[in-house]
Amino acid sequence: MFWKKKRLEETDKKNKPQTIMDLFQHLKENPDFAHFQHQGDHFSCWISFFKTLVDVDYVHRDVFPCIYDEKIHSMKDIQEQLPIETIIRTKDLSMIQSKLLEGYIIIQKNEADTDCLIIPSIKIEGRQIEKSEVETSILGPKETFVESLDTNINLVRKRIPIPQLKVEELRVGKISRTRVSIVYIDGIANVENVNTVKQRISDLEVANLIDATVLALNISDNDNSIFPQFIDTERPDRVSGAVYEGKIAVLVDGSPNALVMPSTIVEFFVAFDDYFLVWHIASLYRLLRLFAVALSAFASPVYIALLTYHYQLIPKDLLGTLISSRSSVPLDPVMEVIVLEIMIELLREAGARLPTKVGQTIGIVGGIVIGTASVQAGLTSNFLLILVAMSALAAFITPNYRMATSIRFIRFPFIISAQMLGMLGIAFCFIFFVCHLLRLTSLGRPYIEPIYPLRVNDLKDSFIRLPYNFQNTRPMVLRPGDVSRMNATRTHKKKGKHKADIDE
Repeated sequence: MFWKKKRLEETDKKNKPQTIMDLFQHLKENPDFAHFQHQGDHFSCWISFFKTLVDVDYVHRDVFPCIYDEKIHSMKDIQEQLPIETIIRTKDLSMIQSKLLEGYIIIQKNEADTDCLIIPSIKIEGRQIEKSEVETSILGPKETFVESLDTNINLVRKRIPIPQLKVEELRVGKISRTRVSIVYIDGIANVENVNTVKQRISDLEVANLIDATVLALNISDNDNSIFPQFIDTERPDRVSGAVYEGKIAVLVDGSPNALVMPSTIVEFFVAFDDYFLVWHIASLYRLLRLFAVALSAFASPVYIALLTYHYQLIPKDLLGTLISSRSSVPLDPVMEVIVLEIMIELLREAGARLPTKVGQTIGIVGGIVIGTASVQAGLTSNFLLILVAMSALAAFITPNYRMATSIRFIRFPFIISAQMLGMLGIAFCFIFFVCHLLRLTSLGRPYIEPIYPLRVNDLKDSFIRLPYNFQNTRPMVLRPGDVSRMNATRTHKKKGKHKADIDE
């Protein structure tokens, strides 16, 4: 690892331009690089920029007329007359190079001068703010993040209009120099958590950073775990709610997703719509999702275990149905399950990769045709087809996509364990995953809190969601600087005396 790092440093040093003329000579090979001299009666200068990175309309409308003005006699006059506050004057060659590649204009008195004016004129292009396609919402806001970091910070700031909201920016990637913003509320977010996030991001040694999910894979506590340790979301309302709780959000330029940390496993089964419903219905939906996870993970393994080892546990009426359903199936239960599971995964992947309308057609028609044909051909039984279809449907209920893929994956270790040792194998596999979850952490915090360690106070917004007047404190797992919520003026135990309405 050391020699690779040293080799990269030597290559970077070799390719790094030594003078500004070397830099221009290298950049002139690009057809979109403009480097020319303006010769006026009173002042002449050299102007350099990338035409594809700057806002050309802004440059010709505001920047060039000011530079060509008769009142301009020096570089200082440009700095004073141009109506831009963030003009930089520097001799740092590395800064000049990075700013050129970000969409800035470089102005020099002479072509070989290192003393330059750096004028911001970045061309911002991107899609408009749209409705969520991944985390769909029936109630509540419909806005989603886009690929522009500044736009995403705006979406968060307008929901948290307080001076305590801190946005700290870092640069990640030896080549890409991607902007990464850390968002938190000073005084509420735990200082240790904030410093941990900064350190992990600063210590990253990668060539480029493409997306926030790639960042999550690089800074997670356990790289080998199949379970996601940070929540990734495209909803600014969810990010704002998490930051109010005392969590930390990480936004990456070019990524439409934000990372929320630290996170617990229960939060991956919470849909943000739950907070827009009455607590009875929201709690019912959460319990339904947990039941769906259990059904998706254990339905097929239990089927294999019962038919292979424990057929005595099957009721007589159901046993007759299973025997008649499997009478023409030549495959063992485990092979029958694997064939159907692979078929479901192929249909799911094909539906996700194809265009939307075609994907929906493939998913519906393919499932019906292939399922019916496999039963008629005697490859699978009707009972198992229904069971696998229910398991696949239950997997879609998980609100978080990354957690849904993890749940789909753990079915296969359970299937293998059920074939080897029956229900005992399922129990051993379950114990293995429980031990793994007990050791797993998110930003150093327990991953399965409030189950272990048991936090009774945090159970109010976990498997069920109690009314808002019960949730007067922030989660203890976050170790917030301010335990009380901002809008909590009373606890559920000490309610004020009822005051009659004006019309009572």
